[in-house]
Amino acid sequence: IIGTPPTAFDDGKSPFEITTPIYYVNDKPHIGHAYTSTACDVIARFMRLSGRDVFFLSGTDEHGQKIEQSAQNKGIPPQQFVDEVSVNFKDLLDLMNISNDKFIRTTDQDHKKAVQYLWNTLVQKGYIYLGQYEGWYSVRDECFYTESELIDGKAPTGAEVQWVAKEESYFFKLSAFEDKLLQFYDNNPDFIAPQSRRNEVTSFVKGGLRDLSISRSSFSWGVPVPGDDDHIMYVWVDALTNYISALGYPESENFKKYWPNTLHIVGKDILRFHAVYWPAILMAADLPVPSRLFAHGWWTKDGEKISKSLGNVIDPVELVEKYGVDQTRFFLMAEVGFGSDGDFSHDAFVRKTNSNLANELGNLCQRTLSMVFKNCEKMIPSEFPEF
Repeated sequence: IIGTPPTAFDDGKSPFEITTPIYYVNDKPHIGHAYTSTACDVIARFMRLSGRDVFFLSGTDEHGQKIEQSAQNKGIPPQQFVDEVSVNFKDLLDLMNISNDKFIRTTDQDHKKAVQYLWNTLVQKGYIYLGQYEGWYSVRDECFYTESELIDGKAPTGAEVQWVAKEESYFFKLSAFEDKLLQFYDNNPDFIAPQSRRNEVTSFVKGGLRDLSISRSSFSWGVPVPGDDDHIMYVWVDALTNYISALGYPESENFKKYWPNTLHIVGKDILRFHAVYWPAILMAADLPVPSRLFAHGWWTKDGEKISKSLGNVIDPVELVEKYGVDQTRFFLMAEVGFGSDGDFSHDAFVRKTNSNLANELGNLCQRTLSMVFKNCEKMIPSEFPEF
């Protein structure tokens, strides 16, 4: 039997794309990157074992103000900075035995051409216009926030925000898609998972959508806006397009083959971009929306939020070096119900691996091998009868 059980969003037989978010290269990889990548890898391997044709995509997001500032702080060009940092994420995938089919970088020329093609399509269809923006902006999140979204003067993520005085910007007519998005969510109740995330997104859209600033002119590290070199594209328009540029958008056999039977797995902190902005952009370009979006939870450490300021960031490379790659993959997948937040501690890691792997699986292997040794002439059969 070839295939997987059909669901409301997947027929169980068609070619299938699964994606991690592309990881932002402002710092080295952490446990969240390893977690998302491993989750996607488990699904991709299951699909392949079931006979499915799978395209598994990962990569790095390499544009934006934060990258430009980080490069300036190191006294090197932005391209050199992203070349040096991007390899750390690629190496992590190799270290974790992640079986991705492609590793995309947003500095790839093919990706830039695809993004500019999409931009021109949106212009031609009347969904992009030039205006002026002023408001709160988080460099860390690469995101604009309204006054009502700020919590104690900071972004909902805890990031610092800065006031952007009137700056010329191109806008995407996001407000035109409020009703269309709500109708899409109603018609496709399995598009966003888990259910709590769907409720969160629906509530946000019902609160009213404003047109989205999608270019910046105050820095230069990004994909140039076609026909206006004074502007570079807002990082999320650039980044989100990777899911189709990696398939050869606008025209390629892979794009026709895999899109839109696609599963995006992301952290809950970037849910809005994937569940609101991305579908609206695709609708505006008359492109189909991906079939499924799953937003997983965050990791804490010993009950505390993970942050560089607390000095409790978990390095997945150190976990693999200390415990082993299979043990690390197993713990990340087994410790937390997928979609929920999880807490990491070394004590929990040791207990989990000793109990489930060393004791239970080890006991099973020992009993099985002993039976083979005693009763099967010490050999594993090379042929198996049909059932």
